[in-house]
Amino acid sequence: MIGLDTNILVRYLVRDDKKQFARAESAIRRATDQGDSLFISAIVLCELVWVLESAYGFPREDVARVVETLLLTDRMEIEHRDHVWGAWRPYRDGKGDLSDHLIGRIHRAHGCERTITFDTALRGDPLFELI
Repeated sequence: MIGLDTNILVRYLVRDDKKQFARAESAIRRATDQGDSLFISAIVLCELVWVLESAYGFPREDVARVVETLLLTDRMEIEHRDHVWGAWRPYRDGKGDLSDHLIGRIHRAHGCERTITFDTALRGDPLFELI
């Protein structure tokens, strides 16, 4: 298994730097041709979403499709896959950040009744309590 850093995924997906894209594509292709899976940590996935939205200005619906594609790709191992799927749905629907929803689900899995927050975008989500 080969771990992917955020910058590799960004270059591979955005293709804004031809040299780095070629290197990223070559490394990914080589790994998958050799039968390796590609690992994406939850932190890398959250960073990817933030970079695509903030630095590149991609709309949420496009970024949500990228996350969904990564989740559905056979050779991709996603840390906390089930929690990411659970976080993806409310993120896709436009309420809060993917990272917030992922935090709520991981906290719940560790026995937390709820996660307290100041983030008003999470109002109404049963995993969160606004204080």
